[in-house]
Amino acid sequence: MDEVVLIVGAGPSGLATSACLNLLSVPNLVLEREDCSASLWKKHSYDRLKLHLGKEFCELPHMSFPSHAPNFVPKKGFVEYLDAYAEKFNVNPKYCRTVQSAAYDGVTGKWHVTVKNMVSDEIEEYMCKFLVAATGENGKGIIPKVAGLDSFDGEILHSSEYKNGSSYTGKDVLVVGCGNSGMEVAYDLHDWGARTSMVVRGPVHVFTKEVMYLGMSLLKFLPYTMVDSIMVMLSKCQHGDYSKHGIRTPTEGPFYLKWMEGRAPVIDVGTMEKIENGEIKVVPAISNIHGRTVTFQDGKVQHFDAIIFATGYRSMVRTWLKDGEDLLDQNGVPKPSYPDHWKGKSGLYCAGFARRGLLGIAQDAEKIANDISLAMNNVPNKFVSI
Repeated sequence: MDEVVLIVGAGPSGLATSACLNLLSVPNLVLEREDCSASLWKKHSYDRLKLHLGKEFCELPHMSFPSHAPNFVPKKGFVEYLDAYAEKFNVNPKYCRTVQSAAYDGVTGKWHVTVKNMVSDEIEEYMCKFLVAATGENGKGIIPKVAGLDSFDGEILHSSEYKNGSSYTGKDVLVVGCGNSGMEVAYDLHDWGARTSMVVRGPVHVFTKEVMYLGMSLLKFLPYTMVDSIMVMLSKCQHGDYSKHGIRTPTEGPFYLKWMEGRAPVIDVGTMEKIENGEIKVVPAISNIHGRTVTFQDGKVQHFDAIIFATGYRSMVRTWLKDGEDLLDQNGVPKPSYPDHWKGKSGLYCAGFARRGLLGIAQDAEKIANDISLAMNNVPNKFVSI
């Protein structure tokens, strides 16, 4: 089948890019390996998840959240928003399509994409002038190598498989990772009556959602260096020096780290109070595991019934994208730095790789759709990134 634009992935990035193209009357097709859109949100996220930023910072192009939506939208509300978004802009992905390879044909000037239909087990072939990798950064959960992990006979899972703590009541559970997922999973486990410990290795900024909302709002008027100072001061006023609880603060500010390294600050849902009260234990990195006994780098030893790894994700785009080395490295990370990360050569684009959350996704989608529309009309793109 010959397509103008082929979009791989029906998460927020793919939906937004398709919607923007539809508004510009650019034909496009979205392929999705799962049986639904936004599968990460619908199938691979915990029940209590909410958007970590105010809703105005999480909107996709051309559609606001309903006025009655809370400022911090819960998982169910965001899923409903995405479904309504796809319907409004007539985005109709083909589901259960796993892209096996995508290679550029220099003779025809098109991308040759091989896809497996997971329902019929048939192989489908597509040709397209423009190819958009919209699978994003969160392709597959990472479980790091830990000495002796294969000897652990309790439950091991990634946070993408965690729903709630109902099955962990009265159990000893170790959460590895102190990002937003780790902090929220630890809090949820404690709420369900699990005896919860959390591995904290690197330094991290922690803010309440109100302080984070304030910081995002102030960025409209103040330089990020000043906003960083204000946020750090407010955090210290609220929590004091939380290094005494085993959590160190980075030397760089939160927005500097987000923009320069893609490291997001933690939005506290109540975990810090539990840590301060000793209800959730903070432990250092794991040294080794033997059976259900975990030894930490400070020499302390503890028994656990389950280990949940909230240790991030890796991009899977390089498992199927055979060309495009100018845009994406072997880890599936853009080589050009932000804000020039979204466009490669030969009609290749990537959406959702900016490490700037839903706001970055919205920006990517509009840039890509605008660039493709201009290219189809042979108009030089004078778009200036900001």
